[in-house]
Amino acid sequence: MIAGDFDKTLGQPPMIRLITAMFLTLTPVVLQAKERVFDKFEVKGEVLVYDTEKNGGEILVDDIRALKQSLRNYSEIKELHLNSSGGSVHAGTEMAKLVMKYRLDTYVEGECTSACVDVFLAGNRRHVAHGAKIGFHQRSWAAEAVQRYYRSHRNRNNWDTPFEFGSWIYADTQTEIHDHLIYMISRGVEPGFVIETLKTAASNVWYPTHAELQAAGVLRDAVPGVVAGLSDAEMRVQQASEVELQEKKQRKQP
Repeated sequence: MIAGDFDKTLGQPPMIRLITAMFLTLTPVVLQAKERVFDKFEVKGEVLVYDTEKNGGEILVDDIRALKQSLRNYSEIKELHLNSSGGSVHAGTEMAKLVMKYRLDTYVEGECTSACVDVFLAGNRRHVAHGAKIGFHQRSWAAEAVQRYYRSHRNRNNWDTPFEFGSWIYADTQTEIHDHLIYMISRGVEPGFVIETLKTAASNVWYPTHAELQAAGVLRDAVPGVVAGLSDAEMRVQQASEVELQEKKQRKQP
C-alpha cells in the first residue's frame, strides 16, 4: 500500500465532502474539462501532453478521469508526452491501463519518476528527449497515512491490535511489489534491471543512463508493421492482477 493511493480529501469533515461532491455533480461537464483536463493535459494534434510539474503538482486520482476523457474526446491522439516527478501509485497504474487500451506511444520530455514510470512503460514505442531523465526508487507509505488506514479499516478487517495490522501489511506489501515487478517484466524490461529498481530508498532517485535504459528495454521501438496492443503474456498478467485485486477487496470486506 502506498501513501499516494489515498484521497487527500479524506481528512475533510463529512459535510464539506458532501458539499464538494454535490458541487462536482452539478458543475457542467465543460467547466470540469477546463479545470481538470487542461490543467495538466494539453492536446497538440496527435500528441497529448501530460505535465504535472508546470503547476507544482503530482499524479492524482483525478488524473485518471482526465486522461480517459481526453482520449475519448480526441480520437486522433497517438502519443502521450510525460513530464512528472510521480504521485499516486494507484493513479499511475490506472493511467497505464488506459495507455495500453488506447495503444499509445509514450515520450518523456523532461522527467518521469516514480509512479510516472508505470505510465511510460505502458507505451508501445517508448522514447525520451535529449537530456530527459527516468527515475526509479522504492515505494513508500507515510506513517500518518498508515495510521489513518488502520483506524478506518481495523473493524472491517478484524484487526484487534496494531500487530495484526502489521502482519497484514507485511503480506500485502510483498504481493504489491511482486505484481509491480511482473508488470515491468511483462512490458519488456530486463528482469535484472527490474530488481535493481528496488535498491534506491524512497527518499532518493536512481536515474539510469540513456544507454542503460536502452539496454534494459525501458526504451524501445515498435516492431515494424505490428500495432501495439497487449501481448498474450501482458494480457495474462493484467487478468491475474485484476483477479488478485478483486480477491483482495473481498478479503477486506466485513
